[in-house]
Amino acid sequence: MTSPPGIMSGIDQEQLMEKLRIFKIQGTDRHGRNVLVIIGKYFPARFISVEVLKKYLEEKIFSRMGEKAFSVVYVHTGVQRSDNFPGISALRSIYEAVPINVRDHLEAVYFLHPGLQARLFFATFGRFLFNGGLYNKLQYVNRLEFLWNHVRRKGLEIPEFVFDHDEELEDRPMMDCYGLESDHPRIYNSSTHDSQVGMYSMRCIA
Repeated sequence: MTSPPGIMSGIDQEQLMEKLRIFKIQGTDRHGRNVLVIIGKYFPARFISVEVLKKYLEEKIFSRMGEKAFSVVYVHTGVQRSDNFPGISALRSIYEAVPINVRDHLEAVYFLHPGLQARLFFATFGRFLFNGGLYNKLQYVNRLEFLWNHVRRKGLEIPEFVFDHDEELEDRPMMDCYGLESDHPRIYNSSTHDSQVGMYSMRCIA
């Protein structure tokens, strides 16, 4: 069946995602687990249907994850809501389509360069979109140098614009908070981490 004029076919949508390399399984974290890298800026939300995206993830990504633990690095740098955000209902639908075994093997989600809007969004809708187990695995990472504390730099392909944004944040620290944070301080075992979360959060508010 052909698509209506002006609408990309499912095959064309899949080929577009493949070409843009939005989802990549590459490198390992500090525990030797595989890493799924997602480049948010590359996701063409206006051209990709939810059904095609779910099919693509199931066939091209989840099928390669196997039964092993893994981590996710989501790169939020440069994401524009109008271009890259599929919508709340779409996110919920995509999450529900993720196989249970894949969810169970996910150990951590490192959210790079979150920004204030993203923080507010997940603080408001995070528990609605995802179950508590996944939501509690979310960790905000505001600089690449802190990402390397959790993920091995070798083997990861990070776009140049991400490094450029990181440098801009270093030159203008008031643009963003600094360090590694989570909405869930209880996930840390060390009291040092708890104090750091509080310190960084206060810096955001100041």
